Amino acid sequence: MVNPNTLFRFGIFLSLFMLNAVQSQSAVASIDLGSEWLEVTVVNLKQGQASILIAINEMSKRKTLSLVAFHANSRLIGEESLGLLARYPTKVHSHFSILLSKPFNYTQKFLQTLYLSYDITPDETRDIAVYRTEGEGGEFHNFTAEELVAMILKYAMGLAENHARSSVKDLVVDERRGLLTAVDLPGINVLALVNEHSGVALQYGIDKDFSNGSSHVMFHDMGASSTYAALVYFSAYNAKEFGKTTSVKDVRWDAELGGQNIELRLVEYFVDEFNKRLGNGVDIRNNVKAMAKLKKQVKRTKEILSANTMAPISVESLYDVCDFRSKISREKFEELCDDLWDKALVPVMEVLKHLGLKADDLYVVELIGGATRVPKLQAKLLELVGRKDLDKHLDVDEAIVLGASLHATNLTDGIKLNRKLGMIDGSTYRFVIDFTALQTFRSIIYNKDFEVSLAYESEDFMPPGASSLTFALYAVSSLTDSSEKSGVFSLDGVDVVVEITEWVEVPQKNVTTGNPTSASSNDTEAGLKSSSEESSDKLEINDSMSNASISSVTRSATSDIAIEKKLKKRTFRLPLKVIEKTAGPGMPLSKESFAEAKRKLEALDKKDAERRKTAELKNNLEEYIYSKKKEFEKISSDQEQQSFIGKLNEVQEWLYTDGEDASANEFLERLNTLKAIGDTIFYRYNELTVGPIASEHARRYLEEIIHGWEKDKSWLPRERIDEVKNWLNEKEAEQQKISGFSTPAFKSNEVYTKVFDLQDKVARINRISKPKPKVEKLVKTENESAADNSNDKDTFSRETMMRTP
Repeated sequence: MVNPNTLFRFGIFLSLFMLNAVQSQSAVASIDLGSEWLEVTVVNLKQGQASILIAINEMSKRKTLSLVAFHANSRLIGEESLGLLARYPTKVHSHFSILLSKPFNYTQKFLQTLYLSYDITPDETRDIAVYRTEGEGGEFHNFTAEELVAMILKYAMGLAENHARSSVKDLVVDERRGLLTAVDLPGINVLALVNEHSGVALQYGIDKDFSNGSSHVMFHDMGASSTYAALVYFSAYNAKEFGKTTSVKDVRWDAELGGQNIELRLVEYFVDEFNKRLGNGVDIRNNVKAMAKLKKQVKRTKEILSANTMAPISVESLYDVCDFRSKISREKFEELCDDLWDKALVPVMEVLKHLGLKADDLYVVELIGGATRVPKLQAKLLELVGRKDLDKHLDVDEAIVLGASLHATNLTDGIKLNRKLGMIDGSTYRFVIDFTALQTFRSIIYNKDFEVSLAYESEDFMPPGASSLTFALYAVSSLTDSSEKSGVFSLDGVDVVVEITEWVEVPQKNVTTGNPTSASSNDTEAGLKSSSEESSDKLEINDSMSNASISSVTRSATSDIAIEKKLKKRTFRLPLKVIEKTAGPGMPLSKESFAEAKRKLEALDKKDAERRKTAELKNNLEEYIYSKKKEFEKISSDQEQQSFIGKLNEVQEWLYTDGEDASANEFLERLNTLKAIGDTIFYRYNELTVGPIASEHARRYLEEIIHGWEKDKSWLPRERIDEVKNWLNEKEAEQQKISGFSTPAFKSNEVYTKVFDLQDKVARINRISKPKPKVEKLVKTENESAADNSNDKDTFSRETMMRTP
């Protein structure tokens, strides 16, 4: 039973955050994951190397196709998938990054619009698309968009690690919160999610000086599948270190307008032309391979039109061995897309209107995204903003990922940029937090559970494919139990703070005691007793006494000390229970589903590693066969040639017949068999090449030492040098007597070992000092000795007399 004198007041704090930033000691990567391409940068913590680098792929390209293919019992990612695109279009998956958490019907319609004929089925629990792909033995494996994105992210992290030559565990991803599940599957630690426009703003502002004034910069980005306009406010601020701050003021977008819409206009135009030529009522729109071939060539045609007024198109065997060749002018192309140019300007106009700005208020208009290369789009933008030029200072493909890497430097230790750039960023979509059945906080009854939903503000601010305004729903329970306990705790995303106000007894200062005079005091005393019992549990955190108090003079049972009652406030946190009840495409994976998805991806990674190992061993075997046939006659006898060349031919024939689908162990076994024969032979060949080089090196060293000693240190002993010189002479003489088909008389490494050992001895011998010259003793006759003795005595007598006082 709760004390009626205890008043509860709740404050609920919903911590809606993307990610906690953590410190990293290894290299950090940032990834711009688009619908068709991805770019990877590496933030390197190693001293002496460039801090931010673009990672190149296995084809030495700075951007990589976002493709995942399943064919012939193998998974291919990125550039490897491109070769299959025209031949097996249903096996090469793309655009999955923008289909995360999208309803099945939306995904199905989107794929049909792009003429992508994937085998998809609806997931019964989440109402999302499941992609059926070819697996081992011809059966099918099912993958969700999250799993496909996880594969491409794991691949991208591999590119980062190869480029950094170190492990990369931390990641900054641009733009989507829906990527978090995909990131968790391969076990990647995400430092932050960065909106595309935020990444661009960071890259733009890092080398700009806004100390003389603030600036509004408009970024217009038209990528493959979407278009947005973002107005960013740049300003300088005073600090110990000069810095700048970037504030994203507003973003408006068209999530269903991009470069692919422009390409589709060309596709439809050429399809109609080809169908008309073919006749017989044939429509190649129903032919998956024909549409894949045509779409691939249309991309090139569009790129040519950006720099030329006329562009050709050529597709061999487009349909039923019929080739297609045509051309189109830039004027016709612009006419086909006439309505798209105007639609691309709408986000810019909406941003200006919403902020009450005019085109003259803009400092610059910067272009981002591959589709902004189209001259017609640039002309329409110039007309809208009334300018002669648009800014193109940033790389339209790499600006986003480079900006994300700049944000990564703010989140990691070990990299310090000379210039600081802060960022104030927010969500692209507007959200509403709804407490079910609760109008205001004050109406919360402390012992009732409730629900919290997160929703988009209106249909105008919903991402494409969202099935309802509400995208997350949580049930908050255990509130009744929490009201009887206290403690400090933290919930993921939700904190409930409880403030208790209760009456307590305190000694009253300077008050004369007296008898109780009213029943109200008895009631109050009874209530206080109940309160005291109820508050026997320990309550911590933020105790404070209220200024308001109600005095009640009472007499203690043991003394005449007067007491009074005062309101005391205590604040603590309630241990509530949060259960997510989100349904539909946005619901999180269950623990079982997540574990199963992780198991599938790990199995694929293991299989890919085995496939790469097999391919490497196959290449090694093939290279060994070709390389060993060269120069073989110089180092082998007729018998050896007949035996080894025959074995090489045998394995080569197997390699291109039965060995096409062999395992890694089979390739390794045959390579070892050839090496067992060939290594002995080619050891001789190697020694015939490097042996003379080693001998020449040793002789030059010996001559240098001998010459130096003869000139400056002739006293040093030369026995050690002579030993090596004699050994080398003997071995070279032996080598001259044997043929090139025999085992060499000496090994090159023996020569180097002799030289290295001699160098140590020479160093010690060099420390021997030059000996002092010898003094020769003269033989004297007896008469000379007697005369000397007489002289010595006379000298002694004279010296003695002189010293006598």
